[in-house]
Amino acid sequence: MELIFLGTGTSQGVPMIAQPEDEVLDLSNPKNWRTRSSVHVVMDGLHVQVDAAQEFRLQCIREKIPAVDLFLLTHGHADHVLGMDDLRRYCDLKGGTALPVRATQEGLSRIRAIFPYACHEKPVSRGYAAFSLAEMPPLLELPQGRIEMTLLPHGPVQTMGLVFTEASTGRRLAYYTDCREVTPQAEALARGADVLVLDALRPRAHPTHMNTEAALAAAAWIAAKRTFFTHMTSDIDHDRDGKTLPEGVSYAWDGLRVTV
Repeated sequence: MELIFLGTGTSQGVPMIAQPEDEVLDLSNPKNWRTRSSVHVVMDGLHVQVDAAQEFRLQCIREKIPAVDLFLLTHGHADHVLGMDDLRRYCDLKGGTALPVRATQEGLSRIRAIFPYACHEKPVSRGYAAFSLAEMPPLLELPQGRIEMTLLPHGPVQTMGLVFTEASTGRRLAYYTDCREVTPQAEALARGADVLVLDALRPRAHPTHMNTEAALAAAAWIAAKRTFFTHMTSDIDHDRDGKTLPEGVSYAWDGLRVTV
């Protein structure tokens, strides 16, 4: 299984518009340039895209993503949903068939509101996206493996936490972005995963995201073989702050590829 970090930044990206000059962030380091967060997972040849940020097209070009077979929307916030129109190219590559899209009812409502022209089993015409929408079940069984879903608290909405298990290898990947905490159910589901990805917004506390301290505590509970932090603000400098993390835990960066 392969995990590709397309983006690792918060909703405003890093650096932000009008980035304060007094913030100590080494912008000569490309790992500190963060587009909005999403990942691409290749599981026994199945290409699963999780979220589509505003930079989705550029991320896919940069990482040479050849296909999307299944799209999962963790929640309906702008930095996760607004890039979905660029899935039109992958619909074309599928011969005009609709792309399977799975989300919560909240996520599906946002998709229908923003992309009403795409909510069809076939594109309106070539060059248009088409989404075959369905609610994400707690367990999605596929020939290439299974994807388990658990809900995570994120302010007034709930985010889909996802655990991928590849059929051929049994390797497990847990992806928990945009959450205030990891629930006991989510902790149990991810425990001992080969790779864990956690929301770690910034050092200071936040009302709807885990900060670094909370993410470190969750990482210790889950005890994955490797843990990566994502969805970071400009408060985090990759090299400076990465030195303070314990062994087995690191900050991800845009373009990082991990073999699970």
